[in-house]
Amino acid sequence: MQRKNNLLKSTFYKKKRRAMAMIMALVVIVTMATIMALSLSLSTATSDKTVNIYLKEQAILLSQSAAEYALLRIAQDGPCSHTNDLNFQPNSDLSYFDVNISIQYIYTDLSGCSSGYFEISNEDQNGSILMDITVSTDVSNEPIRYFRRSIQKL
Repeated sequence: MQRKNNLLKSTFYKKKRRAMAMIMALVVIVTMATIMALSLSLSTATSDKTVNIYLKEQAILLSQSAAEYALLRIAQDGPCSHTNDLNFQPNSDLSYFDVNISIQYIYTDLSGCSSGYFEISNEDQNGSILMDITVSTDVSNEPIRYFRRSIQKL
């Protein structure tokens, strides 16, 4: 019978290998958790930016619609009917936007108006309006405010 000598095969080295494997497993888990957290924060930031870009584009298009609406109302009601502000309410899909239109008339002689017009001497600019359109919303985490100033010929 052969006698087994365990002197050279110590359990110390086996324990050391097991501990090294556990340390490496912990490093891999921490690295993966860090990568996952970074990717989650990046995707959240990207979705917030996408929502803000979408709302800004809607505000720009809504300001163009408000300018056309103001010109239509002035053509229907006549000059000096809307001396300061004109109220524009978007449809129910865009009800979270607040639209304000401020109107000032530019005429050579507009004696029918008490206020809200500029009197000029140049005939080429007669019959114009200056519109200040403000579209704002605070639906997202950043409030969005778009301002447009336009001079239109009547």
